[in-house]
Amino acid sequence: MIRAMAHRVQELLVQVVLAIFPKATFGKPSCQLRASDVPAEAEGGNGFWLSWRLAVEANNMSAWRTVPPQCQRHVESYMTGGQYEQDLKLIVDQVTAYANGITVSNDGMDAWILDIDDTIISNMLYYKGKRYGCDPFDAAGFKAWAARGECPAIPAVLGLFKNLVDDGFKVILLTGRDQETLGPATSNNLRNEGFHGYERLIMKTQAYIGQRAITYKSDIRRQLVEEGYRIWGNVGDQWSDLQGQFVGKRTFKIPNPMYFVR
Repeated sequence: MIRAMAHRVQELLVQVVLAIFPKATFGKPSCQLRASDVPAEAEGGNGFWLSWRLAVEANNMSAWRTVPPQCQRHVESYMTGGQYEQDLKLIVDQVTAYANGITVSNDGMDAWILDIDDTIISNMLYYKGKRYGCDPFDAAGFKAWAARGECPAIPAVLGLFKNLVDDGFKVILLTGRDQETLGPATSNNLRNEGFHGYERLIMKTQAYIGQRAITYKSDIRRQLVEEGYRIWGNVGDQWSDLQGQFVGKRTFKIPNPMYFVR
């Protein structure tokens, strides 16, 4: 009796809903989402930014030229609001745990490779003036900035660098900066920021001008391996630092949502 009454009440409720919303559809839902169904602010919202940054860091958004304008405030917040430092700490902790498990030999050939720009020293002050990567890359402007030699150390990576040197690893700094025009400024910048005791600073010479970063860095790493170095780890903020040949036993990607280097 009670069950029959409950069933009747349910039928009446359905009839009332259909009477109030005669255009409602209760059939198979559509899998298509029209552009007009998406709120105008969604593309510039936090959800779009998080998806875009994930695609960038996973190297699914390859060869992008500029940060989408709707992501500018999110990039700024990420780089200056503390999340960037938290991500760095987690990565450096992983690098440190891996390095601590390596027994360093006495032959002086156990090596680590570290990129320079936005891996060990920061260009964030420069990119602040470029709307955190929303403006197209300005080669002359960046060279003028780098020539000043005022890039601050990235504290977490400076600490990692010192630990690697203290543990007996040969730390090799490999950069795409031009040796002829930026050599003295770069070495002075590194020294002033506390980077002492590295094995070698390798910069791009005339022989490599015009080559893509992957090609150039692969060839340098090949030469190092042929010299007898064992590359235990490779740290960089660009996928082009970590791809190609002779990349090392492990690679570690530093986050950078401001620009992409091929």
